[in-house]
Amino acid sequence: MAKQRTEVADIDRSLYDFSYGEEAAEKLDAGLTPEIVREISAKKDEPSWMLEHRLKSLEIYHESRTPDWGPSIAGLDMDHIVTYVKPNTDQKSDWDSLPDDVKNTFDRLGIPEAERSYLAGVGAQYDSELVYHNMQDTASRMGIVYSGIEEALHDPKWEELIHDKFMTLIPPTDHKFAALHGAVWSGGSFVYVPKDTKLDFPLQSYFRLNAKGAGQFEHTLIIVEDGADLHFIEGCSAPKYNVANLHAGAVELFVGKNAKLRYSTIENWSKNMYNLNTKRAVCDEGGQVEWVSGSFGSHVGYLYPMSILKGRKSRCTFTGITFAGTGQNLDTGCKVVLAAPETTAAIETKSISKGGGVSTFRSSVVATPAAENSVASVSCQSLMLDDHSRSDTIPAMDIRCKHVDVGHEATIGRIGDDKVFYLMSRGIPEEEARTMIVNGFADPVSKELPLEYAVEMNNLIKLEMEGAIG
Repeated sequence: MAKQRTEVADIDRSLYDFSYGEEAAEKLDAGLTPEIVREISAKKDEPSWMLEHRLKSLEIYHESRTPDWGPSIAGLDMDHIVTYVKPNTDQKSDWDSLPDDVKNTFDRLGIPEAERSYLAGVGAQYDSELVYHNMQDTASRMGIVYSGIEEALHDPKWEELIHDKFMTLIPPTDHKFAALHGAVWSGGSFVYVPKDTKLDFPLQSYFRLNAKGAGQFEHTLIIVEDGADLHFIEGCSAPKYNVANLHAGAVELFVGKNAKLRYSTIENWSKNMYNLNTKRAVCDEGGQVEWVSGSFGSHVGYLYPMSILKGRKSRCTFTGITFAGTGQNLDTGCKVVLAAPETTAAIETKSISKGGGVSTFRSSVVATPAAENSVASVSCQSLMLDDHSRSDTIPAMDIRCKHVDVGHEATIGRIGDDKVFYLMSRGIPEEEARTMIVNGFADPVSKELPLEYAVEMNNLIKLEMEGAIG
């Protein structure tokens, strides 16, 4: 008789849980020292101001407290994390020029197919370095710049702009792992969209952490000038190991007057990953930022994209889903600062927990004294698939202005037996029926994603639902 699948560990995650070894990779020693930071900077031939930034960030890291208000990260020992791993290739613009192990990794994840079908540009990072980058001529002719941030840092045309913007939205003093990022960051993307330029197709970056016991610290910097429009997609995955891995990237988004930026993410890190990522956007007058977020992986996650609405009539939306299975404690949500009159924020999240997984929604809405006639709504819905999982909602409202409208609603429940019975009465097996109900619950998020990513999200839900019975 075939083995009954009853645990997440039994699920076939071969699409993501594969690796090709690290024999040809260049690795620095594990741990955090000024010597390691200097070596990272030297390998990248950085300007002196960046080395100074790294060393100052390292000091702040060592002086900062480890977060103790969320899920435990006691299993993360930075003395055993390698902060820099160089793959066995330099950056290429021709897919076929990549080494077979790197190329096969991204082939299996569907990156070339996605590029051919609908993307305006693709960047692929493997461990600590960008290994592939390409952009359609159409986007280049429009004046759009999409490159690795390290490449842009060496271009005199962009170095000053990067110097002015780098880690200003997420300063090293923000929290301990922002400081860590500032010290050892490597790889990532730089995007510049000129005034009144609207790109009809998305740009994409994909981050793959292949190395065992390593960290990935990419930095994404996107500047969308006045009246411009961009959709940027980010994907992440890693194979599963029996030691801790760390992701502590940073995303900084600058949205100009009457500009629009949609930032979509599907994070599917392996379940030995500590995902301590930081994302932040600022919007000028009439600007709009849209976050679409799917969090499916990692052992422990702290993830709260933040929008600072500093311009009159600027607005943000956040649509997110979190799926916490066996061995996962995912603390996710978002933050909004209403810092100008007539700003608008709409937050809608879904969370699912099963197999003893813990899902926590944590939000923060701050209405400053300048937020006259602003509106913010927060809605979070949680679905628990068994009696030993957990879901919590922790909203925070800091209202410092009389004339604002801020509301919050939350619901927590389980799949109704009547719904399962109805589907089973139509000939649908119980496990498939439950998966269909969960997919319907997640639909508000999946419909906001490009088709290929909506399919991936539905496949991930199906993957996590296998073994939910028995």
